[in-house]
Amino acid sequence: MRIQASQLRYISKVQDAIRKYGDKLQSINRKPKIWSNPELAFKEYKTHDAICDLFDTLSSGGYSVRRHAYGIDTAFEIEYRHGNANNGRVLVFNAEMDSLPNIGHACGHNLIATSSIAAFIATCEAMKAAAPKEVSYTVRLLGTPAEESGGGKLRLLDAGAYKDVNACLMIHPAPIVPGRPELLSLARPPAGGFLAKNSVHVTFIGKPAHAAAAPWEGINALDAVVAAYVNVSLLRQQILPTQRVHGIIVNGGERSNIIPASATLNYTIRSPTRETLGPLTEKVIKCFEAAAVATDCQVEFEWGTSYDDVKSNSPICESYVSVMRAMDHHVLLTIPPGESGSASTDMGNVSYAVPGFHGMFMIPAKGGNHTPEFADGAGTLEAHKRAMNCAAGMAVVACHFFEDDGFAKEVEEDFRTGPLTSMSPGY
Repeated sequence: MRIQASQLRYISKVQDAIRKYGDKLQSINRKPKIWSNPELAFKEYKTHDAICDLFDTLSSGGYSVRRHAYGIDTAFEIEYRHGNANNGRVLVFNAEMDSLPNIGHACGHNLIATSSIAAFIATCEAMKAAAPKEVSYTVRLLGTPAEESGGGKLRLLDAGAYKDVNACLMIHPAPIVPGRPELLSLARPPAGGFLAKNSVHVTFIGKPAHAAAAPWEGINALDAVVAAYVNVSLLRQQILPTQRVHGIIVNGGERSNIIPASATLNYTIRSPTRETLGPLTEKVIKCFEAAAVATDCQVEFEWGTSYDDVKSNSPICESYVSVMRAMDHHVLLTIPPGESGSASTDMGNVSYAVPGFHGMFMIPAKGGNHTPEFADGAGTLEAHKRAMNCAAGMAVVACHFFEDDGFAKEVEEDFRTGPLTSMSPGY
């Protein structure tokens, strides 16, 4: 992973741009903007407006601002074009924005949004300053709502937001890896870091009756829920260590003296790839169906969003590592499985549609993702600085992608033919 001349040329230009807009970027990220005003899925109105307003003030940059993009109130698309857009490549930076109920930006989406904003601006500025004038290209910043729940990127995919895109980049924060305090970033998550996921709302329908006077007249939907919960717990003993099935009882009835006529569960099913997710989901469905048969209830399924696993593009990952090391940052391609937790993201679906990069960077936090302690860590100045360092790396990769036809061809070839595990670990 040797640094390329076309990468070196852009490093100082990218870093200059991030320094130039440093105050604006810090304001957007921390106070008084995104981190200070956490908003839930599809309700990221203040964040949407703050980011779009920022680019309205940068009118001299030549940016086009599209609010409420693709029929989604809180999605946006900021774009810069140079040359013949029909001939040039298109690269997108995803800006996630939503927070979690009651615990704010406990997954650090304020840092994701700001790192993508910084990478977008730095790419545009560096290309203007250093790229050959004959190179045509389009850079986009795409506001992607509702990653935590709702699958905003799935709606954007369906609406055509990625149909002409040649590469898509973003980076996600995580706690410092135990025993590796010097590690700033990973180019791709470890195996099992981001799993394919199905979500389902399960309703059992029985028949009400007086629980004391005539229980034999009823059909107990709560019994079906309990049986289903136990069935899944028994199944869990025999699934792979890399798979996850977890759920909650949403409703178990109204009164203790009424046989519950309806009861519900919410479950999430995860597996390393979308290919292995299907068979696991079928087994879980049988657990619910068996509970319905045993209790004489009916069962109804309401399926939520389905997230794919993340398919990391090897040439993009390797380019990012070489750039970050050239800037004297400690980064790795990945780390062994087990050194990082498992989660799911709708970026996985994007990575199956276009060549994708979903890197990770580490911030000081006293708790893991989805905890109040991580939300506190995501609001610190140190976390912001780390996000900006990684934004610079993504921006240099983007410039390299626009200028170097050979690199762009490698990216496309890996996307079309490379298996998910094609990249060597490179610890």
